[in-house]
Amino acid sequence: MAGKARASRLRDQICVAIIAAMARPHSDSPTFPAVAPSGPDDRLERALLARVGGPVAGLDEAGRGPLAGPVVAAAVVFDPGQIPAGLNDSKKLTERARERLFDEICAAAHVGIGVASVARIDRMNIRAASLWAMAQALGALTVEAAGALVDGDSVPPALPCPGEAIVKGDSRSVSIAAASIVAKVTRDRAMVRLAEAFPGYGFERHKGYGTKSHKEALASLGPSPLHRTSFAPVRALLISQEDEGLVRPATLPN
Repeated sequence: MAGKARASRLRDQICVAIIAAMARPHSDSPTFPAVAPSGPDDRLERALLARVGGPVAGLDEAGRGPLAGPVVAAAVVFDPGQIPAGLNDSKKLTERARERLFDEICAAAHVGIGVASVARIDRMNIRAASLWAMAQALGALTVEAAGALVDGDSVPPALPCPGEAIVKGDSRSVSIAAASIVAKVTRDRAMVRLAEAFPGYGFERHKGYGTKSHKEALASLGPSPLHRTSFAPVRALLISQEDEGLVRPATLPN
């Protein structure tokens, strides 16, 4: 019951403010249990733990590809013996499975969230903003990670601990897979909320990705403050608007 109550509180915090950090009391013994060989496992965590001697975090992000909305990153450190079954790359899971695993992860692990705003994405570029968000997620943990496993081919600069880039890490590491799920669910919920503030684009359905219906709405309505002006389809429409003397709505804060 206590685990479910904690997961519910975390879910409410994310819906109200996705930049809030989520965490759990940590164990004095950061060792990992055996995990079934199907899907991601904990071999990468065990190897890094042996080198750094302390908690190992998995880092991943959601939202690099969309034309609109923030990038959301997550950091996850599991408590010993509490790795949920069924973890995998969030893209390989159904929405129902992601929602279930999200609750289980939040009840069993330390979780941190980092968010790169649309303004930051346009200012830094999407790759740099995604790495920045992952570093913020790691910093949002209330347990100090001694090492980090990062999905992709790059480690965020200036991490406070050693990091390893793991290509396709969300299919190989339980911690990265969990981070991918938390980031995806958090971002999807945020886009549903943001759809209420910016109706007509269908953000609640496509979550900002460049679907046919999204591009049609974008062509009809023009870019909103949620759209990334550094992305070519949005930039082209914005230039067209400016040529016609139209003014873009006020931008979102950083």
